Amino acid sequence: MIDTVIVSGGMIQKDFALDFIKKIEKERNGEKLLLLAADRGLDFFRETGLTPDIADGDFDSLSREGKAYLESLSGTEIVKLNPEKDDTDTQSTLNLAIGKGAKNILILGATGGRLDHFIGNMGLLQYGRKKGVHVILADAQNYICLVENGHIIRKDTQFGKYVSFFAAGETVEGLTLKGFKYPLDHYRLTPDNCGLTVSNEIQEEQAQVLYEKGSLLMIMSRDLK
Repeated sequence: MIDTVIVSGGMIQKDFALDFIKKIEKERNGEKLLLLAADRGLDFFRETGLTPDIADGDFDSLSREGKAYLESLSGTEIVKLNPEKDDTDTQSTLNLAIGKGAKNILILGATGGRLDHFIGNMGLLQYGRKKGVHVILADAQNYICLVENGHIIRKDTQFGKYVSFFAAGETVEGLTLKGFKYPLDHYRLTPDNCGLTVSNEIQEEQAQVLYEKGSLLMIMSRDLK
């Protein structure tokens, strides 16, 4: 279950993000959901009325209104960074969340816009895995994460219609997909051969993902109407 949400400064669909956060809070049945703003992600909180528990960044790209909002926050932990640093604002905020004990972290506002930022944020999936935490990137159309052997997806709670799989930097050995429209049995998925594993669909009440070795990226996606 997601215990932490980071809102980054990339492109964000405000209504989707707000609804997603409210859904997570409902699923947690009163347990605290940690909310963090990564630099310009603070504007999302200013515009929606939510209050971040932590705001982290160099804040050099904040609007005048954003800077005034930052100064008005009384119960928020403010971490100001040097603009000349060795990691991105989002990675810095992720490290803060990990330091607070986060284990399942959703990052919003990490996709779209500049491709260098998006690729950097994709790297946070593996970074989180090495740190022993599960990181998810999501927007209105996509839910992106690494999945472990034995992962279960329930059809009634999946994100979107389509499920795609990719080898994340290394070959995935013995990939088996059960409960899907297009099942696989011990398939060898390489980083340069992914056509067979794009746009699959869940056919049974639940689907299972099995593999023997490697790093498997899953993207659940949907078309916008």
